[in-house]
Amino acid sequence: MKILIVDDDALIRDSLKILLELEEGFQVIGTACNGQAAFDLCRKERPDIVLMDIRMPVMDGVLGTKLIKSHFKDIKVVILTTFKDDEYIKEAVKNGAEGYILKNQSSDNIIESLKAVAGGNTVFQKEVAESLSTMLKEKSGKSPQQLALTERERGILKLVGEGMSNREIANALYLSEGTVRNYITGLLEKLGLRDRTQLAIFYVKNF
Repeated sequence: MKILIVDDDALIRDSLKILLELEEGFQVIGTACNGQAAFDLCRKERPDIVLMDIRMPVMDGVLGTKLIKSHFKDIKVVILTTFKDDEYIKEAVKNGAEGYILKNQSSDNIIESLKAVAGGNTVFQKEVAESLSTMLKEKSGKSPQQLALTERERGILKLVGEGMSNREIANALYLSEGTVRNYITGLLEKLGLRDRTQLAIFYVKNF
């Protein structure tokens, strides 16, 4: 797994680099001090995951995430920051971040979060998911009791909320991946949400 570390604090960059390179299968392919520098490195090195801070000079992590995801859909971005600011969280998720975790996490939790995202899951710390709940409820416009979801839709929503990929859901429910994709598309339309990340957060907060 190739990782790019982005933080304006040199000590944090170096500490994370040492920590992650101790983990088997992890390779830190570079470090950057802002979102623009991260994007430039993504063009050259094509990391699998970008571990991105939020508040940085020149270009912050929100704009950095937007720039990277608009050009490289396959590169995953995980926000790692000290700031649990609702606006930052909302904009990071809106711009495609697959994870948002806080720096008060243990090193083991950070490593497990990166592994989970690499496996196709989304990772949002409990406090972060709670901050997003109001936004998602406003988007859906309905309470869970008003949604009239079918039993199958609820089952698929539950598995999305548990972080399972389409293939894993298909195997668990004996469906084709195409059928699962169709159900997820229907859920997004019914709930008024944008992507499976928002579906997962909606499930965690409402069921």
